[in-house]
Order: sequence, then C-alpha cells, then structure tokens
Amino acid sequence: MAGLGAVNVSLTDRDVNFFFSNPALVTDSLAGFASAGYTFYVGDIGQAVFAYAHDFKSVGTISFGVQHLGYGEIQGYDATGSETGSFNSGETALVVSKSHTIGVFTLGVNLKGVFSSLAGYRSSAALLDIGGTFRHPRHDLTVGLVMKNIGFVLSDYSESGKTKIPFDVQAGVTFKPQHMPLRISMTAYNLVNPGDAYDDPNEEDDDVGTISKVMQHINFGAEILFHKNVNVLIGYNVLKQTELKTENHGSGITFGASFKIKAFDIAISRTGYNVSQASYGFTVAADLNKMIFKKKTL
Repeated sequence: MAGLGAVNVSLTDRDVNFFFSNPALVTDSLAGFASAGYTFYVGDIGQAVFAYAHDFKSVGTISFGVQHLGYGEIQGYDATGSETGSFNSGETALVVSKSHTIGVFTLGVNLKGVFSSLAGYRSSAALLDIGGTFRHPRHDLTVGLVMKNIGFVLSDYSESGKTKIPFDVQAGVTFKPQHMPLRISMTAYNLVNPGDAYDDPNEEDDDVGTISKVMQHINFGAEILFHKNVNVLIGYNVLKQTELKTENHGSGITFGASFKIKAFDIAISRTGYNVSQASYGFTVAADLNKMIFKKKTL
C-alpha cells in the first residue's frame, strides 16, 4: 500500500492488510494468511501492523488487525521552557473485518477501536468503515468505494476537548490491460471536503486553481508485473508532493517491490520527504494454509 502511494480502495485480494483501507478488499481467497510489518518514519517514529484472516466454518472469513503508531521518546517542557522529563506517546487501532461477496459485488465492514495516549492524556473512539467493490466479470477491472471512520469519541483527552472524527469517503479504480504487464490504480480521497487544497505560501499566486484542487484529492499507483512472483510498485500522491516539495526535491513519489517465495510474500517500500529523509516499510506475509492449517477450518 505504501509503495502504491498509501491510498487505494480497489486493489482486491492482493494483500491481507488491505482491509485496513477497504474491508471489501479481503475475501475468502486470503483466508489463512497472516502478516506482520513495520514502517520506519523520521526519528524514532514507527508503525507496526499485524493482520490475519481466518475462515470460520459457521460465519466465513473474518479478518483481524492491529495498527500501532509510536512517536518515540519526546522531551517535555513547561511554560517557562524548563525540562519536565521525557515521555512516550502512541496510538493503536484494533480492527475486526468481515466481507461478503454476491456475484460481482463485495461488501465489507470494519469495526475499529482506536486508542490514543499523548503525554499522559488519553482518548478513545469507536469507528466503522463500510466499503464495497465491483469486479468486472470479463475484464481485469475493479471499482471500489469506502466510507471511513463513521463513529464517535468514547473519551476525550480532557473535559473541554472537542476531538473530531476524521470521516472520509474514498473511491477508486484498478485496471490491468489484457496484454500489458501493468496494473494501474487511481484513487480519489478526502471527498467529504472537495474544495480543500494546500495553498503553498511560497507561490506568488494566492489562488489555487480548480485543476490543482481536484488533483490534490487523487493518488496514482501502478504495479509493474515483471514475474508472477515479482512486482515493482510505483505511486504518486499529488497532495503530498504539493505539501512537502522543496526547491530541489519532490516528495510525492513512492517506490516499492513485492516478492513471493514459496509460502511467503515480502514487500518493501520507500516514501521520500526531502533530499535526506524518507520512511521505509517492510512487511512479511505467510500463507498458513501451506504451513499449519492444511486448509482446515474451525
């Protein structure tokens, strides 16, 4: 996902982790897959992700996931600038996902418990994602739509806190031309705020054009299919490029690669922020059907 630009709601049955983006992207074909990954961000910031999909005989495939974002050790100061000691902060999401396929349509739901701890202040929320996909019966074409973060705050950081849930609507399409070793995705996101756009203060023109506003809601991704077991990933996020670009460096392009070795899938990614800094992600997934379960169900 990171190698494809970090936003995708239409690449179905590609990776057991993808239900975090759209619950309809993981179906029965990924039952028995488990995955663990870690992304190294700037400084001590890092994100760990665990996912697993299991086929229960009575209810079908259910996916389980954990996302934990740690901000590392942060030095605290009081209002006078004196040090008050260091502290650790982080945020965790626990996710249970279920999808159901009817013909060419798949519908899915994520139930999420989200917990945040920042310098001793805590907050939690209960959220819901509702997503769906359409698969063309003859062509390698998938359309996806998801409504993310429907829910409410359970407890806020303080009595006067007014934390807002980051509700979003995302839509996308993935297509592979019949005779080309290429799979292309385009995803529109932040559709609940269609007029939002980043206005670069260094630009002489104060007005953001209509085309720029539209493009800042779009993420492009592509898989180059070198071999059935080797894919190269490329992504381009227009908003990230606009927000983080410098005079000599752009930040919107991401790279990655995935490899399949027997029962294992290995994925790596790189997302650049400036000339010297980038985030690196590593994920290992395993088909436990070939290692432990031997296709048995509970």
